[in-house]
Amino acid sequence: MTAWAEQVRETKWSGRLNTVHYMRDAVFFDGDTAKVRAMHTRFWLLLLLASAIATAGIAADSTATVIGAMIVAPLMRPIQGTMLATVLGDHRNLVRSVVIMIAGATAAVTVGFVLGLLVQVPMTAETNAQIAGRVSPGLIDLFAALAVGVVGSIALIRADISDTLPGVAIAISLVPPLCAAGLALESGEPGQAFGAVLLFATNVAAILATGALIMGVFGYSRLRLEASEDKEAERRRRARTYLTMAALVLAVSGPLTWSTAHAIQNNSRIAQIRQYVEAAAADSKWTIVSVTARENNMVHVLVKGTPPLPDVDAVYDDMAASGLDADTVILEFVPSYTFDSEGARDSF
Repeated sequence: MTAWAEQVRETKWSGRLNTVHYMRDAVFFDGDTAKVRAMHTRFWLLLLLASAIATAGIAADSTATVIGAMIVAPLMRPIQGTMLATVLGDHRNLVRSVVIMIAGATAAVTVGFVLGLLVQVPMTAETNAQIAGRVSPGLIDLFAALAVGVVGSIALIRADISDTLPGVAIAISLVPPLCAAGLALESGEPGQAFGAVLLFATNVAAILATGALIMGVFGYSRLRLEASEDKEAERRRRARTYLTMAALVLAVSGPLTWSTAHAIQNNSRIAQIRQYVEAAAADSKWTIVSVTARENNMVHVLVKGTPPLPDVDAVYDDMAASGLDADTVILEFVPSYTFDSEGARDSF
């Protein structure tokens, strides 16, 4: 090993770099039999408990509970292990980390599905805000994941900022989307389950891509080059590694771009529908309660108030004249009365 490589491995940089040995011990499931068994016991125990906590938090719509599950969840370890093994060219630990990552993700979805059987109310985006926030990821989620991936990688490399890892665990949100996918799948919403899994895949791709980049910036990827006898072949392998990471990001960018464009179009359509209904109800005692996008491009508008009804036909005619598909709009008018000691009052 060259003097430079030895320096990267063992010396302390101005930011106090962790050694390769420290990072391998932090993210790989490697060592003697007793050590590996303890690692697996801890990983699977924490993962199953975190999945149960996250599922309960989602079902109860409790953000605090979901955050607690994020801190407990250990899925960051095999993901970062995949990244480090790729950078160092450690094929054995690469395969092991990928297998554990996929198995862990599958287990989290399964826990969500099984616990969903105990919940009587269907857990979908329409009935649960926690699921709604995780089944329609967009490009902004990719940008956030890339930023969090950078922080997580730097926290792994630099000893002086490793205390940020709990914050990274909260921000990257790995287990909750998987549990949301299990709940949605159990409720008969495979499309929403796919969206939640896509959010998880986005976070994984961001960690892998930014991790490889940060490792290169800090010089760790050159350890593999320095130790290789065939420098040119190793350079090609390293180039393929970066191309693979870039491809992962691009692979999730496509669905995220479509999801973002669809959300923008949907929001614009909902705003137009709201405008026409509000105009029709302006001189009446009816008020819009909610405008909700549903399956098959349908939009449900809930309006409450007191009779008489506004001119509903005129609303549909105006929407059709503006180019909106009026057949996909459902207007629901619900009479509402308030009472006090003096009797009923026509108010809402």
